[in-house]
Amino acid sequence: MKRCPTCNQEFTDEWLTFCTQDGTSLIEVQTSPYEPPPTIPYPAMPPSVSPSEQPTLDLPDVYKPPQAQISAQQPLQPGWQPPPPPAYSTSPQQSLAIASLVLGVVTVTVGWCCYFGVLTGPVAVGLGIYALAQIKKNPTRYGGKGLAIGGIVSGGLFFVFMALLLLIYGLSFLASGLR
Repeated sequence: MKRCPTCNQEFTDEWLTFCTQDGTSLIEVQTSPYEPPPTIPYPAMPPSVSPSEQPTLDLPDVYKPPQAQISAQQPLQPGWQPPPPPAYSTSPQQSLAIASLVLGVVTVTVGWCCYFGVLTGPVAVGLGIYALAQIKKNPTRYGGKGLAIGGIVSGGLFFVFMALLLLIYGLSFLASGLR
């Protein structure tokens, strides 16, 4: 048990270290098991005064609240309705444009092997053109204009380089045949 040296209030909580009334450090008190706990005298309660005997201030121009008026009851809402689900923003569909770009890159990088680019190049160009047409019709639903253009350009570059190679080989074949 602990006691406040200032106000002599005793506390049974072991975790308390300061008085809750005045903040003074508590001191340890040894209590004997035969001694009853001390009683704390409460201040005397003032005699109750009836409301008619209480003083009032009758000043001129004192605010007096208006009388409560009962109005017609508002009609109740018909049952509780849950709020609508949140609006999720959907990103534009870019699948054709991405496929065009991937095939175009495959055409330029791997397409030289066994003329694999002859198959993937036209598909990349076709998918890119079709994706651009969809983007032009409905730009809010379809996206990826840059990806589609990249697929068209990379697929077309394969054919340009292939035409240059055929031209160089053809000219060299003709030049060797003239000798």
